[in-house]
Amino acid sequence: MFFFDWTYIIILPALIFSIWACVRVNTTFNKNSKIFSRRGYTAAMACRAVLDNKGLYSVAIERIPGKLTDHYDPRTNVIRLSDSVYNSTSAAAIGVACHEAGHAIQYAENYFPVKLRQAIIPITNIGSNLGIWICILGIFLTIISQTFVIVAYIGVALFSFTALFQLVTLPTEYNASSRAIASIQRTGILDEDELKAAKAVLSAAALTYVAALAGSLSQLLRLLLILGRFNRNN
Repeated sequence: MFFFDWTYIIILPALIFSIWACVRVNTTFNKNSKIFSRRGYTAAMACRAVLDNKGLYSVAIERIPGKLTDHYDPRTNVIRLSDSVYNSTSAAAIGVACHEAGHAIQYAENYFPVKLRQAIIPITNIGSNLGIWICILGIFLTIISQTFVIVAYIGVALFSFTALFQLVTLPTEYNASSRAIASIQRTGILDEDELKAAKAVLSAAALTYVAALAGSLSQLLRLLLILGRFNRNN
C-alpha cells in the first residue's frame, strides 16, 4: 500500500520536469558545441586563465572520461574536465569549464553557501540513502507499538536534509555561473555572440538543480502526507 497509492501523483510533475531539464541541458550543450572560440581557447585553457586571473595558481586541472562529468573537487583542489569539454574550443565547453573555475573561486573566497553545502554533505548522504527506509521501518514497527512512529519522523527529518542540500546548491550553482560569465568577459576569452552561447548552456544546466530541488521537496511532501494519513488511521 505504501508503494502504490495516490501520493505518487505528487512527485510526477517533478519527475517530468527533471527529465525535461536533462534533455534540455544535453540539447543546448550539443547545439552550442558548434559555436567555437575565434581566439582558439580550449576549455582547459580558458579555465586556467580564469583561475590565474584570480591568483589561484595552485588549482590543478585534470581530464576525466565521460560527457559533462565536469566538477571541482575541493578536497584535492582539482578541477576535472570531461573528454567532451577538456580540449574543445566550443563556447559550450568553455562555459562549463569556467563554471567549475567559479566553484574553485567560491572556496578560495569562503563563499558561505558553498561552505554550508560542504558541511551538510555527510548527513545529506545518510538522509538520501536511508531516510525513506527509516520512515518505512518506523511505520511497520508501529505494529508493535505506536510510539515507533517517532522512528518514521526521524526518517523524514533525515531525508529533509536532501531538500536542504538542494536548496543551498541553487545559489551556489547560479553564483558559480555568474562568476564564470564575469571572468570570461573580464579576460576576453569569448566574443559577445560566443558568450551568449556559453550563457545558454549554463542557464540550461541550472535548471537541472531546480529540478533536483523540486524532486526532493515533492518527495518530502509525499512522506509527510503518508505519515499524516497513517496517524489519522491509527
